[in-house]
Amino acid sequence: MDHSSIRTSGIIIIGNEILSGRTQDLNSRYLAQRLLTIGIIVNEVRIIPDIKDQIIDTLNELRNKYTFVFTSGGIGPTHDDITAECIASAFDVDLPINKEAKILLKNYYLEKNIKLNSSRLRMARIPKGAVMIPNPISVAPGFQLKNVFVLAGVPNIFQAMVENIIKNLEIEISIKSKTITINKAEGDIAEKLSKIASLYPNVSIGSYPFENGLIKGTNIVISHHDEKLIKEITKFTEKLK
Repeated sequence: MDHSSIRTSGIIIIGNEILSGRTQDLNSRYLAQRLLTIGIIVNEVRIIPDIKDQIIDTLNELRNKYTFVFTSGGIGPTHDDITAECIASAFDVDLPINKEAKILLKNYYLEKNIKLNSSRLRMARIPKGAVMIPNPISVAPGFQLKNVFVLAGVPNIFQAMVENIIKNLEIEISIKSKTITINKAEGDIAEKLSKIASLYPNVSIGSYPFENGLIKGTNIVISHHDEKLIKEITKFTEKLK
């Protein structure tokens, strides 16, 4: 197996509103599904509060652990939107007002006859060395700094930013999946399935039990970029039937 072809990622969902249950996290699911289509596996999702030290520590841990890190939330105009400054601190770079972002915001609010005050201007802060991620809905950009992609928390804006990222991530490998349905309870096949999984530690082999009336069964989902390897594992798995 070519380990260099594996692209991994971590997602950091930032916001007290998620942890309190006031707001539902829709972003990690959407992003994971989109990343899978271009061959990037999501290895971990963390939901953390608007606490500077925790954001910095989590970011530094995951950006050194995975190929890519994606953050959601904390880049708005309010006092608790601190993601941009946390990213700048993690990378030890300045956080200036980006001239291009300022012009975008100025024109956007001018059209709406709204003043670009100091709070709204916070959304033009981009860490030095970062590249802006376009926001076709409300203009205020996200940004990419090295392997970290910083995105909005509002789902429709987040999704629009993700689509811009997907277009620009030039990864040719796509993940393929195969589902095998076993009409046996998960507990009946768990031991043998574990042995198969141990032979292929770098392949995603998921076990998902189901009930259909009186019938209990298990769907085994094998995911990898190597179709030949999937076929090989499928032969072993089908013997569990």
